[in-house]
Amino acid sequence: MIPTRFATGHAAHPDWQVALARALDALLQDARVATAQAAAAGREAMPEFTLGFCYLSDRLADATADIVAELQRRLPGVHWVGTVGIGVVATGAEHFDEPALSLMLAALPRRAFRVFSGIQPLRAEGADFHPYTALVHADGRTPDLQELLPELAARTASGYLFGGLSASRRRSVQIADTVFDGGGLSGVAFAAEVGVVSRVTQGCQPIGPRRVVSRVQDNVVIALDGRGALDCALEDLGLPPDMALEPVAEALSRTLVGLHPKEDAEIVAPAAFGADMLVRNIVGLDPRAGVVAIGDEVEKGAWLMFVRRDPAAALADLRRAAREIRDELVDGGRVALGAVYVSCSGRGGPHFGKPAAELEVIRDVIGDLPLTGFFAGGEIAHSRLYGYTGVLTVFTAAR
Repeated sequence: MIPTRFATGHAAHPDWQVALARALDALLQDARVATAQAAAAGREAMPEFTLGFCYLSDRLADATADIVAELQRRLPGVHWVGTVGIGVVATGAEHFDEPALSLMLAALPRRAFRVFSGIQPLRAEGADFHPYTALVHADGRTPDLQELLPELAARTASGYLFGGLSASRRRSVQIADTVFDGGGLSGVAFAAEVGVVSRVTQGCQPIGPRRVVSRVQDNVVIALDGRGALDCALEDLGLPPDMALEPVAEALSRTLVGLHPKEDAEIVAPAAFGADMLVRNIVGLDPRAGVVAIGDEVEKGAWLMFVRRDPAAALADLRRAAREIRDELVDGGRVALGAVYVSCSGRGGPHFGKPAAELEVIRDVIGDLPLTGFFAGGEIAHSRLYGYTGVLTVFTAAR
């Protein structure tokens, strides 16, 4: 079968009706081009676009129900999934902290995907559908989210999820054939016949060595490498051990930690910061006890590094991730049909000093790939919740 590339459209405007009209016009024009290309390549049957992705910036969140209703009216028979972010991304473009939306259409067999949500849960096995991987959108306020993601991943054959947390200063909405407001998980699962290649890209640079958590209580790190955790933090930051509390607190407020859940030298080399690292905030310190509190529970024996966000390192790692995806496609004799990119809301143009820096890297490495996505409150990959990262996922087909 000759594959049909995905179609995309995006627009920014304070009036949601204007933004939607412009994005839809671009989307439908791109769909006509994709259809014509499939016909020119000799496809026997014209493609049917069956799955739509809709990402909105939070400035349009209040209009989500109206937007979805109009999409369903204009494109009957298309299933829609999506959510809201601080901004949205498209092929070579981003709309950060402005009213905008990004749309994408996929011509996938209806048997090859299932939309899921709290009212239509994802089943591990069904009579006619076997989930292999899934795009997941979640509300960060959802109780036990860190436990729910592995449970959801276990319902897929690959155990691999990709997606992100809604990010909004207004309503935290999700789209899964209808509009959900107020928590939970939703998205779309794919069968094994839908090719997916995905990578996590980090955005931080280590500022100290990798250390072993030798004593911890919940999220309070007491000792690293057998020494006081705060002493190690001051040493790695190049600060004197007798520095006053206020400048120490200020320095730690600009510092993050990279965690790997278990001591595994084969996964994380001593000086490396790999995709398996989870970045978490430092949320407190106690100079008397010499401890540091982390924004997540930490296990004894985990690896920990103090890190800082670094724009140059983030773009370099994104280029690495895009190259790995490109090379995997070439080696496997596959073609890219479209992509979803979920980036941290702490990244984007303001972080890199110019708009669409991340999208330019992706385009430079992989080409003019149909792409949609959003700036999230946390990024989902494998069965874990990341922070300050990007998750690039490309849909593929055999040439």
